[in-house]
Amino acid sequence: MYFDFERFDFAGTNAGADRPAVIDENGVTDWAALAEAVRRWEEEAVRAGARRDEPMLITGHKETAFLVAIIGCLRLGVPFVPADVLNPPERIARIGEIVRAGLHYDAQGQAFHALDRTAAPLEEKGVAYVMFTSGSTGDPKGVQIGRESLHLFAGWIRDDLKLGPAPVFVDQILFSFDYSLFNWVGSLATGGACVLCGRELIADRAAFLSLLARGHASVWATTASFIRQQFLDPDFDQAHLPDLKVFVFGAESLTPRMAEALWARFPDVRIINSYGPTEATCSTTWVEIDPVLRGKAPVPFPIGRAKPYADVFIEDEEICVAGDHVMRGYVNRPDLNVTRMFMRAGKRGYRTGDLGRMDEEGLVTFRGRRDDQIKLHGYRIELAEVDAMLATLPGVRAGAAIALKRPDGALVRMIGVVDLNRDGPDGFLPLPEELADWRTLLGARLPHYMVPSELVARCGLPLTQTDKVDRKKLEQLYLETHLRAKQGAGA
Repeated sequence: MYFDFERFDFAGTNAGADRPAVIDENGVTDWAALAEAVRRWEEEAVRAGARRDEPMLITGHKETAFLVAIIGCLRLGVPFVPADVLNPPERIARIGEIVRAGLHYDAQGQAFHALDRTAAPLEEKGVAYVMFTSGSTGDPKGVQIGRESLHLFAGWIRDDLKLGPAPVFVDQILFSFDYSLFNWVGSLATGGACVLCGRELIADRAAFLSLLARGHASVWATTASFIRQQFLDPDFDQAHLPDLKVFVFGAESLTPRMAEALWARFPDVRIINSYGPTEATCSTTWVEIDPVLRGKAPVPFPIGRAKPYADVFIEDEEICVAGDHVMRGYVNRPDLNVTRMFMRAGKRGYRTGDLGRMDEEGLVTFRGRRDDQIKLHGYRIELAEVDAMLATLPGVRAGAAIALKRPDGALVRMIGVVDLNRDGPDGFLPLPEELADWRTLLGARLPHYMVPSELVARCGLPLTQTDKVDRKKLEQLYLETHLRAKQGAGA
């Protein structure tokens, strides 16, 4: 049994109905029970006023009920708008306002609520979901992804990645972050299972690993930053998670050091690197780190080649994508649609704002964001490139560069922050002896103007809700630490 993303309905119901479909802290839901739960949810949704092409706001965390609602919306043709309760209530309310949702489903309370506005269908018809990302003005942007895009994405996971029969996906990523699609779409399309892991469970390392082991987790699509955190647990290895066979990384750069650390724990796993903005349905390029690429060990690893249905090219150093997987545009933002979208060979296109280069074999390497590009002392610097070189220092798991500014916004200097490859207390720590010569080591791989003016160390880097390194939080922590040091010196 599986979910057919062409017809958006359950299929193959004559076989495997008793296999696990969703696993969470509360137990296992098999495929037959999942289909029945979705059917009941649809009946309640229709009674509550759900209508085709009218967005529905769904809130919750990582409950099975959240996934049931998503599937029900797909079957009904209702665009779902996921908003995790970890978001501030004001942001959730603003998201509902932007899409003019008339109906809200609370997955934690398993209840429908009519919103105090007249519901309106989207101008775009056949939208599968609207995912919100941060906007430069502070107002979130609603990305409209069509049903055809989700069909293409599901087919790529099912047909190209060769994950074996009924794979079990680990899903600790918020439903409101598009990289979660890889796990729940993958499990549904392949007739496998999805292990839903909430933040409270993840905080209990023993319980977290126990659930993954009991669920026979075999595929994990996540960020490099989140997996680095798992290295703090000595039980995070093949002996304790023997079924884990594939890691798929995205949303951040993947370095050889990170991959080798993972292979040291899981010698037999496949490692796949992928890339794609929310506006292009989770991922557009991919590459498996095979022995040849592992031997070359470029820093960072390339983000891959274009999927069969994607057109990827570099224009003015910017990664551009085109194809039927590209979004239908931002909700009510014609100004952004004009500047970020285009047509190419009859297909929708999107300018990502990501910088990259492509080699003669079509392999793309990510070089950072236009908005993470700084100009310091007259030089243009890509912070992501500095991050990658910081990660090559001895005794370091990862690195992140932060740019300090004056009150008027002028850049003053660049600081390098490294995540030490060991346990330790929270806060900034003295540099270990092996990093005493860090300037020389970085100077051998970076031009002088890209070497940070200062290097500081931590055991662990703060993460955003989407499990990426939080550069803004690092800057805040650094400034607070130096302010306390000054106040202490003046006392």
